[in-house]
Amino acid sequence: MSATYVGPDEGLHHRMIDGDHVTKAQVKDAVGAFEVFEIVATAEQAAPPHVSPWTGVMYVLEGEVTATVADDTYRVGPGGLVTLPAGTPVTFAASSATARFLAITSGDRAGAFFADLAQTVPPDAPLDEAMTAVATVTARHGVSVTAGGAS
Repeated sequence: MSATYVGPDEGLHHRMIDGDHVTKAQVKDAVGAFEVFEIVATAEQAAPPHVSPWTGVMYVLEGEVTATVADDTYRVGPGGLVTLPAGTPVTFAASSATARFLAITSGDRAGAFFADLAQTVPPDAPLDEAMTAVATVTARHGVSVTAGGAS
């Protein structure tokens, strides 16, 4: 495997309801796999509460994010980090006007999920109106929307 460089304004953008998810790296080798995303979120729309089959790490670069993991809520500012264990209900929202953070996920499935969601659900759709489409996409990728995110 060789090194890869991705510039500050480069990467594949997935505009979604909860922000712009930019794929910065997808790494898979004999040792394992992980993906790195830069996410810019606004306070206007939160990620629906969900359970993912991959573990994630959220590292805040700018602004502030409120992340709820199971029953614990964290206000994460620049330089702060919260882990998002696989199989655990999570949600996040920018608690400042905007927030920019890195999301690092285990395995190689989150990018395909983000791409599918971005292609299927209009990013400016109100969450309550988009939940049927969101539920269809999440089911295809082993993600489940939890209480408060669907009826």
